[in-house]
Amino acid sequence: MTRSLSACIVALAMASAIAANAPLDFDKSEYAARRQKLMAQIPDGIAIIQGSLAGPLNNEFIQNNDFIYLCGVKLPRAVLIVDGIHKESTLFCSTSENYLRNEGLSLDLLRDPKGATGVEKYYPANEFTTILTGLAAQAKVYTPFTPEGPPQEVATNSDWDGRLTRERQLAKMIQQRFPNTEVRDCTNMLWDLRRIKTPAEIEVMRRASRISVQAMIEVMKEARIGQYEYELSALFEYVCKRQGSRRVFDYNVIISSAENHPYLHYYRHNRKLADGDFLVVDSGADYQDYDSDITISFPINGKFSPRQREIYEACNAVSKACLLYYKPGVTAYEVGAQVRKKLLEEGYDLTRDAFTSLQYFREGGVTHYVGLATHDAGGSDKPKNQPLRAGEVFASDVFAVFPKENLGVRIENVVLITETGCENLSVGLPREISEIEALMKGNRK
Repeated sequence: MTRSLSACIVALAMASAIAANAPLDFDKSEYAARRQKLMAQIPDGIAIIQGSLAGPLNNEFIQNNDFIYLCGVKLPRAVLIVDGIHKESTLFCSTSENYLRNEGLSLDLLRDPKGATGVEKYYPANEFTTILTGLAAQAKVYTPFTPEGPPQEVATNSDWDGRLTRERQLAKMIQQRFPNTEVRDCTNMLWDLRRIKTPAEIEVMRRASRISVQAMIEVMKEARIGQYEYELSALFEYVCKRQGSRRVFDYNVIISSAENHPYLHYYRHNRKLADGDFLVVDSGADYQDYDSDITISFPINGKFSPRQREIYEACNAVSKACLLYYKPGVTAYEVGAQVRKKLLEEGYDLTRDAFTSLQYFREGGVTHYVGLATHDAGGSDKPKNQPLRAGEVFASDVFAVFPKENLGVRIENVVLITETGCENLSVGLPREISEIEALMKGNRK
C-alpha cells in the first residue's frame, strides 16, 4: 500500500474508534431534529418504532434502520415512541454493563440513558405496556407496517408458516388491545424522511465512498490471471476494514466474470480467473451504518480487447454524461433524453449494440436510493417520472450483459443531488480505459 493510503487508514481508523466510544454516531441534536420532522407529520398521534431483536450469538447486532435513524441507539429489543401531540419522545430499553462491554458500547447508555441519547423520557423495557396504555387512549397510533433491514424469519405467504412480520404483529396487537384507537401505517412517511440526507449523513456517506473507492483501486491493482475471485473479495473487505469499515454493504462482494455475467448478484467467488476474463466487481463499505455502492469493470490481464473496449467506452460515455445533468427538478427520463441528445451531437452511433443493450440509459442511470441500506428506504428504485430532490443519494448505474460472449460491463457511482447539481461521492476511481490500463500495468512492474 502507498504511504498516502496508510495515512488515510490511520485517520479513518482513529475517527472510527472515537465514534465507537461515543453513545451515538451523530450528535444528539441530529437525531432530535429527525424526530421533530416526524412529529410535524403526526400532530394527532404517536409513532411506535421497534428496534431489532438480538442477533445470533457472537454475531454483530444490527439495529433496525428506522429505529437507528430516529435515535441512534444500538440496543436490542428497544422501543421508541415519538409523540406528535406533546412534542417529545420516549425510549424503552434495558441493558447491562456486561452487554455494553461485549458490544463495545458506551456505559453512558446504562448510567444516564436520557443524557446519552437526548431522548426526553426513558423507561425500562418492561414499562412499555403501561406507558402505551395511557398514550393510546388519547391519540392515533402510527407504526411501520413494512419491514426493512435484517432478514425476516417468517414466511408470511407460506402455507406452512403464515406468521405475520414483527411490524404487522405489533399493529395487530395494538388494534386488539386498544380497539377504539386508530392504527396507521407510517412506513412511507419514515422512508421519505430518510431519502433526504442531512449534512451529517452526507459526510458519513462521503467517507463510506472514499473507503470503497480505495478498496476498488486496490482490487484493480492486485488482480492477476490465475487468482480466484475469493482472493479479490477478501482484498476488498480487508482494505475496507483497515480504513474503519466494520463490514461491506448489505450484499456479499459481487464478482461476476465469464458465464456468470448475466447474474448481477453472483457472489460465490469460485472461478479461477483466466486470461481474457472481464470482471465486474460490485460492492461498497458500510461506515457508521451508511453504505456506499460502487461497481467497476476491468480485464483481468490489464488490457482491453477491441470488443471489451467498445462496450466499456459506450457505458462510460453514458455514465459520464448522466453526471452532467443531475440536478433538482429534473426527472430520470429527462436526464436520459439529455444524455442521448448530447451523445448524438458528439457523433456517437447509438444504434450499435454497445448502446442499445445498455440498461438504465433511458432512465439517465437513476436507480435505487443509497443510505442506511444499500437499497435504501424500502429498496425500490426512485420513480423515473418524479423530479430529483436536493439531498437525495442514489446509485447511478449503467450496464450491459452479452451472455453469448461471456461479457458484461457495469459502471456504478453513488450520487448526491445538491442545490444546484450533483456530487459524485465515488469520485477518484479510474474510469477511463487509459487510466485503468496504466494502473494495472504500473503495478505489474
